[in-house]
Amino acid sequence: MNLQSRNGKYAKLIIFDMDSTLINAETIDELAKAAGVGDEVANITNYAMNGMMDYGDALRKRVAMLQGLSVKKALEASDKMPYNRGVGELMEQIRAFGYRTAMISGGFTISADRIGRELGMDYVYSNTLVIEDGVLAGKVTGPLTEHDSKEQVLTQIASQESVNPGKCVVIGDGANDIQLFKKAGYRIAFNSKPVLQQYADVVVDGNDLRKVIPVIEALNNDLL
Repeated sequence: MNLQSRNGKYAKLIIFDMDSTLINAETIDELAKAAGVGDEVANITNYAMNGMMDYGDALRKRVAMLQGLSVKKALEASDKMPYNRGVGELMEQIRAFGYRTAMISGGFTISADRIGRELGMDYVYSNTLVIEDGVLAGKVTGPLTEHDSKEQVLTQIASQESVNPGKCVVIGDGANDIQLFKKAGYRIAFNSKPVLQQYADVVVDGNDLRKVIPVIEALNNDLL
């Protein structure tokens, strides 16, 4: 499959963040509510997503606070997280234009695998919460545990698709997407924190993903 657009400016490969981009929630915050530490974890998430705390440190600190949460309650919490409006329409239009899709999330397989499957993502990358005896052990493993991990995964996916990562399209919302934005060719800041917007080619306010469709349409027609 030729993923290059007609003039070769952008590849037909779109990389999505998950939390607060595809879904209207931060997975770790919802798990923290179920564990009874919602406020404490949400404060750290806010610092991390606004670039005021190292992402890797913030991730490990928050995950440690989930220790003891049962897998049953974790699944119940993750299954309740809603999609952002218009996600179905956006994905349908993207596929009609012939784009391949990937979801690179600092969230967890406990939700990312299901969401990626429901949305028909071609690639899904996320972290794994360590489970011991049916409860969360307060530890995390996976490919997206540091501030520059998304950039590295983008490079890997682009290599598999035989495209230049500097020609890929990315959509994200927080500080942990900065390195991803720096690497990509066209950057869409959606429902985003101010810290990310300075790296974006376009800023889409609100949480209705249908607003992204005209941007993708313009990219597909080589108008941007």
